[in-house]
Amino acid sequence: MTEPSPSKSPIEREPETVSPWPHGLAVVLVCATFPLIWVGALVTTTKAGMAVPDWPTTYGYNLFLYPWTTWVFGPWDLFIEHGHRLLGAGVGLITIGLCVALWRCENRSWLRYLGVAALVMVIAQGVLGGRRVQLDEVRLAQLHGCLGPLFFGLSVALAAVTSRWWRESKRNLVDGRRFERLALLTTFLAYLQIVLGSNLRHIPPGASHDFFRTAVFFHLVVAVVVLVQVLVLAISIWRARPGLSLTLPTTALVFLLVAQIGFGGATWLWKYGWPLESLSHWQPYGGWLNTAGSMGESLVITSHVALGSLILATALLIALRCGRYSYLSMRSAAGSVNGGVVA
Repeated sequence: MTEPSPSKSPIEREPETVSPWPHGLAVVLVCATFPLIWVGALVTTTKAGMAVPDWPTTYGYNLFLYPWTTWVFGPWDLFIEHGHRLLGAGVGLITIGLCVALWRCENRSWLRYLGVAALVMVIAQGVLGGRRVQLDEVRLAQLHGCLGPLFFGLSVALAAVTSRWWRESKRNLVDGRRFERLALLTTFLAYLQIVLGSNLRHIPPGASHDFFRTAVFFHLVVAVVVLVQVLVLAISIWRARPGLSLTLPTTALVFLLVAQIGFGGATWLWKYGWPLESLSHWQPYGGWLNTAGSMGESLVITSHVALGSLILATALLIALRCGRYSYLSMRSAAGSVNGGVVA
């Protein structure tokens, strides 16, 4: 008589067939949210936030029924602001679809509620944007600008935890706990820098020069801290050689930070000129400085803001993957203790 084959532990079992819809919609959400953040930053940079004075309608029209010729061929401020609203509505619809897909196709209860959290967050973001228009309030605009990167990070997290890599990943030769705290701290500092930068983007009317100088000082100090933190994280991961799943996003994070520093310096030069007056007469830069308010300035500043969200999302992705490896290591250790069977 043939002996029955020994049962495999949960780590060794073949992955079950899963629906592609949650991950597919999560990836679509990520791809739609980043342009939304970029366009939203452009709205703030060009001061187009009040180009449409009513909400949720657009000059009395339903959002989706506003005449496209008036929108496309109208003033630039109207084109950007109404486009931002349409993108936001699209992201909201994708989030609804993702939430439904998670509840229908996912058996991980925590992931279902994460989808609900994303839906609540996108609704809150829309309401904040609408109230900012209705009240013309700078602080609401600042909250709106700070919540956007958080939602983008959540969308990246949803794409990560619904991916095939997440389901089929195995214990890494390097324990993820070595880098998990570093990655989480990097994520926190990246978001703190976004919040500090929002104080420079949304200066309240009547704010003193001391407020501006203080905001610039802390923004620069935390920028240095983020730079050091990212380098510590990157060097630690590179030395350990844990595989492409960690080294690729870590390398991308370093390149993003270098680009961010470059855009940050360009943003200052475009808005405020050279820090030393003597350099303003140095050719060929003397004629280039007088470009405040130009499209070039708007694109540079907007890119600086958008890169901040990419840095936040990349750091979060690294933290999630480190946490996944750490969890698998603990499960493997528990299985060894229990004779190879994981409870």
